[in-house]
Amino acid sequence: MDEKRISHNRQSNRLQGYDYSSPGYYFVTIVSHNRLPIFGGIISGEVQLNRNGKIVKDCWLEIPKHFQSVTLDEYVIMPNHLHGIVKINENQNVWARHKVSSLRRQASPYSANDQNTKPIGTPSHSLGAIIGSFKSVAAKRIHKAGLIKDQFIWQRNYYEHVIRDDEDYQRIVQYIQFNPINWEEDQEFIANELQNR
Repeated sequence: MDEKRISHNRQSNRLQGYDYSSPGYYFVTIVSHNRLPIFGGIISGEVQLNRNGKIVKDCWLEIPKHFQSVTLDEYVIMPNHLHGIVKINENQNVWARHKVSSLRRQASPYSANDQNTKPIGTPSHSLGAIIGSFKSVAAKRIHKAGLIKDQFIWQRNYYEHVIRDDEDYQRIVQYIQFNPINWEEDQEFIANELQNR
């Protein structure tokens, strides 16, 4: 998969005026803080999740329990990032028991400038709320387990791409599926290696 075709500059590239609570498919990439490989490793082209990675996986798979109009599609958890496709379905108003605003009120002691929760003003059924909620819950569980203490788990922002058509969808699915095999050529791997030199 040509990395240039799926650019992850991690800058906010949200489409001006686009409603990110609209039904549709969204490709997201969420990166660990400072791109540290805290979720596991790659052995022979296969992801080997550690305890942090397993917590992240559990939290990711639980998203539809808390946001009933969300369906998860292809995803992969890499050593220092997660790629996934999130589908927001038509029935947006049936958002479940889990309110992201309550997560803000129960913020962890590590989140005084909480980089793991959604920004104030994000609609509770939008992509930003979904990802903010996921990041917050995963960070809190990792902290509670005592696996990582007194530091952020996630980069402040995340990358998103609105999937426009079937060709775009197939290209992204292939990219996600081949990500572990291409780990050593992945931008996140390269950025991490350069950072640690």
